[in-house]
Amino acid sequence: MVIIACFAIGLGAALTPVGEPLATIAVGKLGQDFWYLARLLGAYVVAGVVALGVFAALYLKPTRMLPDPEQARSAAAQEALRGASLQAPRGEESYREVIVRALKVYLFVMALVLLGEGFKPAIDRFVIGLPSPLLYWLNMVSAVLDNATLTTAEISVKMSALQVKGILMGLLIAGGMLIPGNIPNIISAGKLRIRSREWATLGLPLGLGLMALYFVVLFI
Repeated sequence: MVIIACFAIGLGAALTPVGEPLATIAVGKLGQDFWYLARLLGAYVVAGVVALGVFAALYLKPTRMLPDPEQARSAAAQEALRGASLQAPRGEESYREVIVRALKVYLFVMALVLLGEGFKPAIDRFVIGLPSPLLYWLNMVSAVLDNATLTTAEISVKMSALQVKGILMGLLIAGGMLIPGNIPNIISAGKLRIRSREWATLGLPLGLGLMALYFVVLFI
């Protein structure tokens, strides 16, 4: 459930610049308005989120909620606990922690925007001439690299709409395959103690299936 939800969050967050750094940087570098990505990717993103919801409903089996491991003393309860839902420890954050995190995110995005200006000569020389399908598949590296950084290094105002679609959809889908690919993945895996191998067991085949499906829709 967590992995499928992170795929959906990664897709949906790209519809507006406030959703995630990738969208903020893309809109800024392309010089477009607030709703540009919603118009460009909205149909693909909404369809993907709905498809993930249907897949989750069909793939997942309901599990019975059980007490915390400390309360499950008997062998029978421990055995049943293996199939129970993941639980994260509850904790409250102070306003100071929230403000500090927001400032860190702001500085991170600002640094990437400035970095993107420095990438312009390289983008104009090496990236703009690449075909859209190739850009789409190359961005599978988003599974292990931050997609906001890759957006900074690739997006250019001189690109066609199809090239921008290929880059962004490749980044968004591949970002859910492995834990380092997206911020929701990192937070969820950290709080729920999901290991990289556990994530990859479902994340890789699900991501590859989505990549193949979207490739047909976008380019064929």
